[in-house]
Amino acid sequence: MDFKRQIWAVLALFFLITLTAIAQEKYTISGEVIDAETGEALIGVTIYTADKTVGTMTNTYGFYSLTIPKGQQTIFYSFVGYKTQQRQINLTANQSIKIQLQTNQTALNEVVVSAEKKDKNIAATQMTGEKLDMKTIDKLPVLFGERDVLKTIQLLPGISTVSEGGNGFSVRGGSIDQNLILLDEAPVYSASHLMGFFSVFNADAIKGMTVYKSGIPANYGGRAASVLDITMRDGNMKKFQGAGGIGLLASRLTLEGPIIQDKMSFIVSGRRSYADLMAKGANQIDGDTQMYFYDLNAKLNWKINDNNRLFLSGYFGKDDFGFDDLGMDWGNTTATLRWNHLFSSQLFSNTTALYSEYDYGFNFGDNGSMSSGIKDISLKQDFSWYASPKNTLKFGLNATYHTFYPGEFLFEDNSISDIKVAEKQALESSIYISNEQKLGTQLTLDYGLRASMFNQFGAGNNTSYDNDNNIVEKEYFEKGEVMQSYYGFEPRIGLNYRMNSKSSLKASYNRMVQYLHLMSNSTSGQPTDTWMPSTFNIEPTTVNQYSVGFFRNFMDNTFEFSAETYYKTMNNISDYKDGTQVMLNEDIESYVLQGEGRSYGMELYLKKKYGAFTGWISYTLSNTDNKIEGINNGDWYDSSYDKTHDVSIVTSYQFTDRVSVSANWIFYTGNAVTFPSGKYEFDGNQVPYYTERNGYRMPDYHRLDLNVHLEGKNKGRFRSSWDFSLYNLYNQMNAYTINFRENENNPNVTEAVKLSLFGIVPSVTWNFKF
Repeated sequence: MDFKRQIWAVLALFFLITLTAIAQEKYTISGEVIDAETGEALIGVTIYTADKTVGTMTNTYGFYSLTIPKGQQTIFYSFVGYKTQQRQINLTANQSIKIQLQTNQTALNEVVVSAEKKDKNIAATQMTGEKLDMKTIDKLPVLFGERDVLKTIQLLPGISTVSEGGNGFSVRGGSIDQNLILLDEAPVYSASHLMGFFSVFNADAIKGMTVYKSGIPANYGGRAASVLDITMRDGNMKKFQGAGGIGLLASRLTLEGPIIQDKMSFIVSGRRSYADLMAKGANQIDGDTQMYFYDLNAKLNWKINDNNRLFLSGYFGKDDFGFDDLGMDWGNTTATLRWNHLFSSQLFSNTTALYSEYDYGFNFGDNGSMSSGIKDISLKQDFSWYASPKNTLKFGLNATYHTFYPGEFLFEDNSISDIKVAEKQALESSIYISNEQKLGTQLTLDYGLRASMFNQFGAGNNTSYDNDNNIVEKEYFEKGEVMQSYYGFEPRIGLNYRMNSKSSLKASYNRMVQYLHLMSNSTSGQPTDTWMPSTFNIEPTTVNQYSVGFFRNFMDNTFEFSAETYYKTMNNISDYKDGTQVMLNEDIESYVLQGEGRSYGMELYLKKKYGAFTGWISYTLSNTDNKIEGINNGDWYDSSYDKTHDVSIVTSYQFTDRVSVSANWIFYTGNAVTFPSGKYEFDGNQVPYYTERNGYRMPDYHRLDLNVHLEGKNKGRFRSSWDFSLYNLYNQMNAYTINFRENENNPNVTEAVKLSLFGIVPSVTWNFKF
């Protein structure tokens, strides 16, 4: 009861703070802003009055609402890459105005890093809500000819890769499972193909993405480090068109168009690798060998009327690797049904039903098969209330039912009993409220609260263990009974002090609670990793993050500079006892150790947005360490995700309308790892001896990538282009793993053996549109 009273007290306080007096002589203009050529909603369009004292931006669905004084007004609609449009209106009542923006062909030839208002980085309270559009990603060098949204964000400060080629990433020292990855609001649990070398996101189907590292808005929750929110394209409302590409390892095709002109559209985008087909054609592998991946994105967009819109979108992807009757496969399935509704010109609603599933399986031929996975069913309700020009209120609720399949092994031999780790069920629910409030012309606050609750349900046992992993006591719960409950209060606050038209100071604090845990012995993340809920023995992870930053623009907003510092405290982070077996371990909870962590650092970012020469430089100086009783004698030790230095230099030069060259150079400190400090002899065998956890470092990593983009000549509606890429241009043999073995000539000598994945890798891709 106390918990409920606290929630309602906080909600009441928010409404009292944000319900400011609105003058009688003001009216609201609202509507949507779309692309005039395709009919797709435009996200982040800036709408402002002639004196620039009042303004707003379109939301994820292209909707805007602006309350201004009555009378004659000039309203501007501005968006990077589009022609600014202005409207003269005589405002005597609330009005609905739909805007269609025409593309600016000159601007489209530039590499635009952020499709936002030119000084958005200065004006917004959000510190690290970096938005990237597909024009940026299209120009960057690629591995094996496939554009990759996940590898692009790893070029930003504070976001680092965890292994070469892999799509797992760490944000400000957080583990890979602390990143919430959303595709049209549906969570994606494993975001990689081909053991991590490609992401599951087909760039042709993506409209844009936003990554949050700090000051995370209150409508996001469930993860402790970051949010990557990816939005699929809606489909062309005006005309039928297609696009695709043929690369060295994979090809893709996208089709889109209207079902009902200006009312209903569709988009379907598919991709498949064909290394297996090429190898079979060259008689390099036999016909029973499988090694490919495929994925399919689809979306239906129905504008019912001016106040109602439906979206139905889905993703399905699979990897299949094996030979004869041995192999493994894994994949994701997501489905999203969204209903946008306008209650009034100031109240916007989004109702969402979600489905997400991730599973993997092994086939061991005559021995049997193994499988594992996780499934979610969610319902969300979000509201945006444009209360006044100085207050934008957002509030809503969310409920997700998780089903965990930790693993089972089915033997073909009926004389051997199958192995099955019991399924687990849990309900994760939350409510949130936040407000963006302008206090005068210089100070803006964005504050909010998220209240969350997590219940694990039976059937199952709450098991107590001693220090030697022996079972001490078991308490059984029937199906549907609550086995364990946790609660979380997650306040968020951001502040922007506008020093002048070119610079601002920002600060933020956010508290995040994560109830899910990834059971993995690998920092990079593998398809065989297992998701587990918070239980009687494993408590939720809680992170408090404090950030301060200085933001400055130069030369009419052509250059952006930012310097941020942050400090994070992490409670109930997890690690394992030495020698833990993760897969098919019924008592895995007894091997999980929890403790505290801390991460702090500084991030520098310089970006040139406009002109023939564009790009950015990012540098991160950071430290992340853990302290967990039972590991490293209870002393602080470097986290596996600790990287002291991380540098990315990204450049692009547009030589002509048809030729551009881009390059990126990457350097980072090697990961902290545990290597043997010596060895001893036991029963005639050499046994490695370990002293401290993560007491050594992998070698420093660096490489240079190059891409040349050539636009073909237009032939009516048909357009084509070529991308020629060189990954690891100077053939640096970076270490992927280091193993130890006895010297062949002298068994008393142990030698380190480095494995490198890639030298120089050329690739070519032909892209087309019609």
